[in-house]
Amino acid sequence: MLQFRTYISACFAVLTIFISAELFADELETVSVSYAEVPRVYRLDGVIEAVNKTTVSAQISGQIEAILFDVDDYVEKDEVIIRLNDKQPASRLKQTKAELDEASARLKEAQDEYQRVKGVYEKEAVSKKTLDAAEASMKAAQAKLKSARAGVEQAQEQFDYTRVRAPYSGIVTERHIEIGEMAQPGQKLMSGLSLEELRVNVDVPQSMINAVRESDDVFIETPQGKFIPVTNKTVFPYAERSSHTFRVRLDLSGDDLSLFPGMFVKAGFTIGQQAVLVVPTNSIVRRSEVTAVYVQSPKGDISLRAIRLGRQLDDGNTIILAGLEQDEIILVDPIAAGARLKQQYTTRPVR
Repeated sequence: MLQFRTYISACFAVLTIFISAELFADELETVSVSYAEVPRVYRLDGVIEAVNKTTVSAQISGQIEAILFDVDDYVEKDEVIIRLNDKQPASRLKQTKAELDEASARLKEAQDEYQRVKGVYEKEAVSKKTLDAAEASMKAAQAKLKSARAGVEQAQEQFDYTRVRAPYSGIVTERHIEIGEMAQPGQKLMSGLSLEELRVNVDVPQSMINAVRESDDVFIETPQGKFIPVTNKTVFPYAERSSHTFRVRLDLSGDDLSLFPGMFVKAGFTIGQQAVLVVPTNSIVRRSEVTAVYVQSPKGDISLRAIRLGRQLDDGNTIILAGLEQDEIILVDPIAAGARLKQQYTTRPVR
């Protein structure tokens, strides 16, 4: 009799657990995995490069006096990155400025003399020749002043060449000279690139170039699974002879801090429609390295299922590449589903 009662109690406990699991699952919001028509995307490997990448060179000869930035340093636009010895250019600049001051004074003197002679000429106290001479002296002083100003501008330019500045904001990638070396005009000093403007180069097979050329929806997928829109697409009008592929250049905004020149990314081109499995994006959970959803069995049991994701859609769904079948039931709220799964395990009898 005792064994019969124990058997009945165990059966009742198991029945209660199954009923509770079914009731728990009914209380949670579920959705059926289904197919949806989405754009068909053709993916190709691409390489990121910087639009602005430059090697600055010396404009004048001079000894390197200071190197203010090194490899991997970030430099703002117009910042001085290298300083050359400026003694000779500075002396020349002072000299030309002194010549400019002298020319200004000579012009003022010639203008005053011209006005004085003109007043006397109007009273018919001097000859026309005297007036013409005063006018000629004034014009010569004006020309001298223009020449002095040009000399100052030239000297200022030579002095400015001793301060090598960054042409744009970016990162230093290579240094070609050391302190104390003698730089010559045209000699490479420093190389750098800007992360503000990036683009992706993609080689497209000739069989797909027409579809890619007509595609208006293009995006970049990063190794982290982030999708970045493309601001402009350029298709080169010729194929590479060795690979028979067409070069396609995709411009990016450059505001993504996870992208760097030389990185591999995926370029996606929308070329039609296709049917794919989708689930609500908010039903997807990530546990360590695993991406999964909570699945409800026909009996009402809940389990965590690993899946492989495609891209996220604008309608709030995400494409499922593997792990689910059509008409399977998943739970929309992963937090509530996780709590229910834990409760499901704790209420099961210990065998």
